[in-house]
Amino acid sequence: MIGPLANDKHERFCQAILRGETLAQAYVSAGYKPNEKNAARLKKNEGVAARIAELQEKAADMAAVTAADIARQLDEDRAFARQMEVPAAMVSATMGKAKVLGLIVEKHAGPDGGSIPVKLDMSHLTPDQLAALASIKIGDE
Repeated sequence: MIGPLANDKHERFCQAILRGETLAQAYVSAGYKPNEKNAARLKKNEGVAARIAELQEKAADMAAVTAADIARQLDEDRAFARQMEVPAAMVSATMGKAKVLGLIVEKHAGPDGGSIPVKLDMSHLTPDQLAALASIKIGDE
């Protein structure tokens, strides 16, 4: 782990890149005078490049949520709704899980007002996701 850079401007530059700013914008955000060539040179700096990669990896880890994670959360929500005796919330959680797992595809109207045909493809699902599909109970539990 590299951690924050000792040079505050370099660290601010890395953070700005992570926020999606262009090299030129990030360079100015870090406190430098506008200079596209220097911005490009700074990004190639070994420490700066490693810090940007580290920040991007952390962001990716935080954003990585699988369909199985969401399905598990929806199961918990449904159990809570059942405990609280809120049928509409139970149905909502069940429908949400079915959508996440690809069992329900919402139909959308095409430009002419007719529905757009949708093919359900589950070939991308992992064995865990397919098992989660198989565990869905229909009706009262």
